[in-house]
Amino acid sequence: MRFVFSPPAEAASGLLDLSWHEPLEEWEDERLVEIRQRGLSRHPVRFVAEAGVVYALKELDARLARREYRLLRSLRDLGLPAVEVVGVVVDRPGLDAILVTRFLDYSSSYRALFANARYGHPTDRLQDALVELLVRLHLAGFMWGDCSLSNVLFRMDAGAFAAYLVDAETAELHPALSEGQRGYDLDLARERIAGELFDLQAAGTLPPVDPIEVADDTVRRYHALWDELTREEILHPEDQRYRIADRLRRINSLGFDVDEVELVDAGPVAGEGTTPHTSGNGPGGARLRVRTRVAEPGHHRRILMARTGLGAQENQARRLLNDIAAYRGYLERVKGGPVPEVVASNTWLAEVYERVVRAIPADLRDRLDEVEIFHEILEHRWFLSERAGRDVGTTEAARDYFDSVLPTVPEDLTETGRPPS
Repeated sequence: MRFVFSPPAEAASGLLDLSWHEPLEEWEDERLVEIRQRGLSRHPVRFVAEAGVVYALKELDARLARREYRLLRSLRDLGLPAVEVVGVVVDRPGLDAILVTRFLDYSSSYRALFANARYGHPTDRLQDALVELLVRLHLAGFMWGDCSLSNVLFRMDAGAFAAYLVDAETAELHPALSEGQRGYDLDLARERIAGELFDLQAAGTLPPVDPIEVADDTVRRYHALWDELTREEILHPEDQRYRIADRLRRINSLGFDVDEVELVDAGPVAGEGTTPHTSGNGPGGARLRVRTRVAEPGHHRRILMARTGLGAQENQARRLLNDIAAYRGYLERVKGGPVPEVVASNTWLAEVYERVVRAIPADLRDRLDEVEIFHEILEHRWFLSERAGRDVGTTEAARDYFDSVLPTVPEDLTETGRPPS
């Protein structure tokens, strides 16, 4: 038997004494935990808690396990949203291999989100998250081969969702994807999304939507996002600067970064003669090509991390940065002069954010991740202030939120693992 670790190996060293010589489904260990509302899997999957971390163990054919291990490592190196691979156990006498990944804390399956009334009808937000994930994978040359809601985990992101790939058994990584390869993924996605929603409809947990229309609309959203990120357009000399800036702004607003901008001479404009132009500034204008960076969504995340050291989803980070900006304005009014950004960020972290986080009741801390809780408190503050006709303040809003809102979040909406029943 061999256990191949993905660095840093120390993270999973406590797993070495598990019952690797036995079939996964027959394991009995006090470290086994139960994840409710988990997605469906074609292979045996168990969850183990070790040193405060929950790991997912999947038993499958050794060839597939090795392949998925390599692909998940590649996704990590590319900075794409996927579960973190820890290692693979192979050469188990008479048994399949076991792939080990780190469970994505505070994540939910699509079934859990549809079954819970707290987030209303999540269809639209789940579609957007899945489409963004698929576009990022395709930009990186990653053909999924198994795109479905079941193979994704979702994390709350300030009212939206962020999607993470959890299954790469059938995937392929190429320098770039052809239209046919992308079309194959989209056809599978349409078929499987419709089937999954029909299952929810039969179970009575689907909102009043047409599964086929939702599946078709998901593909339409994909094409719209792909076109915005990759299309070429002709720019005339008089508006090149404005059009380039506007295109880059739109791409950034979608959560993507631009790696390279290329202007190629487009030749003469029809009707203006046939004299060739050697410059993109000629009468024929220029063809704009934008190369989109395939990094994990993170413009605002990186800024928030640099200023405060907080890790967050992209929308969460944008919301917290807005609160920091508002707090900076408050400090400047109090001090009667400008306050450096670094001073405002650190003061906000100590006097606002950490004070709220420390006040979260111990028995409710695992309901949502702390950044999402802070975001919801900001939303609750706005609601209370509107009702009271005054700014109630973050501290008062937090107390009311802890009393009336956070206790209503189901324990199994987001999972951190618990002993098996």
